[in-house]
Amino acid sequence: MKNVHEIEITIDGKEWETSLDKAFKKKNKEVKIDGFRKGTASKEVYLKKFGIESLYMDAIDMTMDQAYQKCLKENKLVPVIEPKVDVKTIDEQKVIFQFTIITKPEVKLGEYKNLNIPKEKAQVNKEEIATEIENLRNKFAEITVKNDGEAIAIKDTAIINFKGYVDGKELEGGSGENFPLEIGSNTFIPGFETGLVGLKKGDKKTLDLKFPEGYANDLGNKDVKFDVEVMEIKTRVLPEVNKDFFEDLGYDKVTNQEELEQEVEKVLKEQKEKEIDDLYLEKCLEKAADNMTIELNEEIISDEVHRMIHQFESQLQMQGITLEQYSQFTGLDHEKLHEQMAPEATKRVKYRYLLEEVAEQEKIDFTEKEVEEKSQEMAENYGISKEELLEAYGSLEVVKYDMKMREAMEIIRASK
Repeated sequence: MKNVHEIEITIDGKEWETSLDKAFKKKNKEVKIDGFRKGTASKEVYLKKFGIESLYMDAIDMTMDQAYQKCLKENKLVPVIEPKVDVKTIDEQKVIFQFTIITKPEVKLGEYKNLNIPKEKAQVNKEEIATEIENLRNKFAEITVKNDGEAIAIKDTAIINFKGYVDGKELEGGSGENFPLEIGSNTFIPGFETGLVGLKKGDKKTLDLKFPEGYANDLGNKDVKFDVEVMEIKTRVLPEVNKDFFEDLGYDKVTNQEELEQEVEKVLKEQKEKEIDDLYLEKCLEKAADNMTIELNEEIISDEVHRMIHQFESQLQMQGITLEQYSQFTGLDHEKLHEQMAPEATKRVKYRYLLEEVAEQEKIDFTEKEVEEKSQEMAENYGISKEELLEAYGSLEVVKYDMKMREAMEIIRASK
């Protein structure tokens, strides 16, 4: 592919000699040579005992970044992902690196303005209004602990201790203490949650289940036993639809069910308009991306997938779940998660290059003053200082890039 550059860089002479000398000083402080304190042996004594080859790895580490920067500068390259590095040759006189550098792929825009995509109108029916009111009641429901003797029902949250066993051995990552499990959430494998329905506080039960086909870590179709103890049961008590409920919702002027339905309809319509607008933008981006010509490297897609997995792992950690536990519960190991995220990663990368090219084609740019003002506006919207915003974004240049991408989006969205 045209954007893949394989370049050899040689570090020799004084540069390589200096790196080897630095590597010697580092290693000499770490090794013990009979008759010498650490760090006091001469280079000649050191080399006689360990050989010049023992310095190569540290010297490479000290030289690689220098070689990489030299490669970029001499060839005027801007990489889009981390390079692949191989050491082609190494001896006492020189080291030869081979860098495989991937730059931005060539993008040829197709039509991105006259896309002829129809846009729906937002409509709300009575069933949706009734469902939303029920959702609001659930949102303001009071969480209460069930009395001793009351059984677990669907939608209850059972606080449980559990331990899993496969082939008589404890299942790694398959246990937990005081774990809150909403019954009916399908968080665990089939049969686990329904197997708890009817149990009471203090009850113990062994669930004989089977992992689904294709489950992670070669557990697919394997029998598994879970020893479960119910520590506590929580349930939700829905509020009455009355004045107190209206006030909790912030509808101080609402006095009856009919007026509540009108307010809910208004909110739902606004939400639907936002959803329709987002879907319309997605369709515009999709069509504009389909119209452009671009050849994407697998490495670029893979890099985006890894970024997505890292973000996903951070989200799980905020919920108190590790990626390993998630894999155990869902059957999605790292390889399957990578495969599952690849289509979305491909789409994200395509959209990014589409928007960058549209921004360049349309000559979208912003002055330093405009970027400063936008940064201040964003900081105020987020309720933080401008300094905190820039720390999160990284720099004003990143804010400027974001502004250009959003402006490019608006140009595509405004297409007819």
